[in-house]
Amino acid sequence: MAYTINKYSGATLVVVQDGTIDSTTDLTFVGKNYAGYGEIQNENFLFLLENFSGSSQPPKPVAGQIWHDSTTGKIKFYDGTVFKPTGGAEVSNTQPSNAVAGDLWLDSGNNQLYTYDGSSWILVGPQGTGTGLTQMQSRTVRDTLSTNHSVIAATIDDEVIFIISGQEFTIDSTDPANAITGFDVIKKGTTMINTQSATNGVTSSNHYYWGTASNALKLNGLDASAFVQSTSGSPTIFTEVVEFIDPGLKIGDSNDIHIYVENGNQGVIANEVGTNNVLKLKLNNANSQQINSVQFYATGMNPGANSTFTLGTNALKWRDVYADNFQGNATTATGIKYNTNTYNGDTSAVPNTVALRDNNADIFANKFRGIATSAQYADLAEKYTTDQEYPVGTVMAVGGDAETRAAKVSDLAIGVISENPAYLMNAEADGQAIALKGRVPVRVQGPVSKGQPVYAWQDGVASTIASNGLVGVALESSTDDSEKLIECVLKV
Repeated sequence: MAYTINKYSGATLVVVQDGTIDSTTDLTFVGKNYAGYGEIQNENFLFLLENFSGSSQPPKPVAGQIWHDSTTGKIKFYDGTVFKPTGGAEVSNTQPSNAVAGDLWLDSGNNQLYTYDGSSWILVGPQGTGTGLTQMQSRTVRDTLSTNHSVIAATIDDEVIFIISGQEFTIDSTDPANAITGFDVIKKGTTMINTQSATNGVTSSNHYYWGTASNALKLNGLDASAFVQSTSGSPTIFTEVVEFIDPGLKIGDSNDIHIYVENGNQGVIANEVGTNNVLKLKLNNANSQQINSVQFYATGMNPGANSTFTLGTNALKWRDVYADNFQGNATTATGIKYNTNTYNGDTSAVPNTVALRDNNADIFANKFRGIATSAQYADLAEKYTTDQEYPVGTVMAVGGDAETRAAKVSDLAIGVISENPAYLMNAEADGQAIALKGRVPVRVQGPVSKGQPVYAWQDGVASTIASNGLVGVALESSTDDSEKLIECVLKV
């Protein structure tokens, strides 16, 4: 008697005659009294167990059938027309067909994610396509005090155009992975590219804010007509000399500065509000930067900045200067006074004279006495030529187009690029300072524990993986897997 095979819905799928098999679907249905049915049934169970796993979809699917796509590693189901992923996004370089609302599609050609709204595919992101990144990007940036800050970077074709931050800080640019081209100091709010400390916070390129601000037509809420205009011929511009009587004028919201004439013809500029007042004289330098050169106090006159400004020039000298005491350095003097005695200079070891360099830049004395108690930095370094400029902490070995290059795992390390040598040998030679002994920051990849040795690994970066190139011993610990600077005592 023939078997009638029904679907779960009750609809008849196929009728299998006695002694025959049916291959209408991807499973083989066995008729009554068919020889060798055991292998067929067992294979059917296996096909179901592995969900028809393969790189090609089953050729005879029925609605609801599950298939494991071994190429993508995804489980898919047959909706009566096509196989669709059961979870995640459909990955292809063309739009999937028979989509329903909520479906996801990853455009593998442009690396963009879409969602189907029931009628069309809607782009989720990123908004830009092509080789460069174009999007508002959340980033974590480290400052020079090793504190991390969360910012939003507006990126167009891999170039950061502006940064939004809730704090002001200076970027630690010693680590290339942390540096951002065109930025050094990040201000609270929005900072445009090339708005750097070297240009006093002025954007040095043609990146601007365009449009109208809410208060752009006013100045602090006042109409423009309330102010003196700079347009020639305007009725509110001073086109002629403005005269003030001897009592003069006062400037400032508290009338701080008073400009007036006293005794009939003596001009006075006075700061009359508060105590310990100061008057500053500011002029533009050769770079059109406004410089505070002189400051006047109630107790005297000072330069605007220490050791910056000159009184007189080679061509314009003061004739006589009178004072009770002169304190500071003079380029020439007839002698040096100590207590009641004056000592003259001499280029030989003459008693009771000041030692001077001779024509060979040599200084003579019978003995030099004294003890050096400290050095500012912590490593002994020497200048060596390098095949390229390397960052601080790079492990170096002999070789390459110059005397040294970045060390790799098979190299015998000779030292590490130094940041601040305590003692630098061959200081006038070409090349970079390579620390040979002492404690220095070292570029290390992967976690490291204090007291653990680090070795030359690759491209001048060290790791804790043992090799012939012992670099030193870590003086601090880090669980960070990425590259960072670790303070080490050198053992090269």
